[in-house]
Amino acid sequence: MTGPLDATPARGGRAAVLAVALATFTVVTSEMLPVGLLTPIGGTLAVTEGTAGLTLAVTGLVAALAAPLVAPGLRGLDRRRALVGLMGVLAVGNLLCAGAAGFAVMAAGRVLVGIGMGGVWTVAAGLAVRFVAPVAVPGATATIFSGIAVASLLGVPAGAWLGELAGWRAAFAAGAVLAALVAVVLGALLPPLPAERAVRPGGVLRLWGNPALRSALLVVAFLVTGHFAAYTYVRPVLEQVPGAGPGPVGALLLAYGVAGVAGNFVAGRAAGRSARATLLVLSAVLAAAVLLLPSLGAALLVVWGLAYGGVSVTAQSWVMAAAPGEREAGSSLYAGVFNGAIALGALLGGRAADNWGVRGALWLGGGLAAVAVVAGLRGRG
Repeated sequence: MTGPLDATPARGGRAAVLAVALATFTVVTSEMLPVGLLTPIGGTLAVTEGTAGLTLAVTGLVAALAAPLVAPGLRGLDRRRALVGLMGVLAVGNLLCAGAAGFAVMAAGRVLVGIGMGGVWTVAAGLAVRFVAPVAVPGATATIFSGIAVASLLGVPAGAWLGELAGWRAAFAAGAVLAALVAVVLGALLPPLPAERAVRPGGVLRLWGNPALRSALLVVAFLVTGHFAAYTYVRPVLEQVPGAGPGPVGALLLAYGVAGVAGNFVAGRAAGRSARATLLVLSAVLAAAVLLLPSLGAALLVVWGLAYGGVSVTAQSWVMAAAPGEREAGSSLYAGVFNGAIALGALLGGRAADNWGVRGALWLGGGLAAVAVVAGLRGRG
């Protein structure tokens, strides 16, 4: 990693923080749209639910590969311009999905969504410190990551609702329009954001030698893989467990999202005291909720949402504490691991669902979340 470029401190205040939160909301909504639409997508494109779930795996895999390359690739480009351009890529990807006549075209659109998502996450994750005074950074970081939880609250259920009302293609078209609008908002509300440091690919990879950062990333890898192995197939699971059925699925996903928003802010405050301990508690609660949901009923989806809602902001806090002088490089590595775990989770969950039924995806997901607890206890904070 080279020395600082000619960057000046940026301030955008709450408006800039909210604009970036809107960007994280949009990328996660775009990423997660297939979750509420797997059944109709599979029916239209003549593929199984497990294969339809690969639309999520493709996006996560591409985002994982793109994230560590984005920061070095951007070099000295102003980060405001970079965010606007990446939202444009996201819009094109969603539009391509909306018009897909076959699974190959759908996959191509999801590749573009993955590029946009990985890039936005890398750039956005560490921006709070440039927008607000140091004392306000924890709250601003939680607000930026609240876009992830709000996407579960509004984006995924809204996509499922729009899919039922006008067809799944309309949901992806709406995602394209939203991404284009957010690009305009970012251009208008963000201050100039000159690059603070020139990041080299080798500098990103060398961070793996940081023991505290490596521990955080291992916990993230197991936990997020487990979550997405199970959550990708939550719709067919909910149609089979006590207290649910085809009708209440949208309401249950909404309750999951509300709990996730609450979990984001509660965990954000707790992470200020100990991000490592907070993430381990979240991992244990998530593992229990996922494993017990088939037997104890759909109400545990709320507990699941509360736990997972705090994961992103807590893990990011751990990463920033482990590598305080290399925020963007650390965030890019974190985004790569996180999105790689999304892809792996969707892939493994799909195989479990096809081989053992959708409940098999829950067993796998809960088991991996339990492994995350063990990895965190054995690692370094």
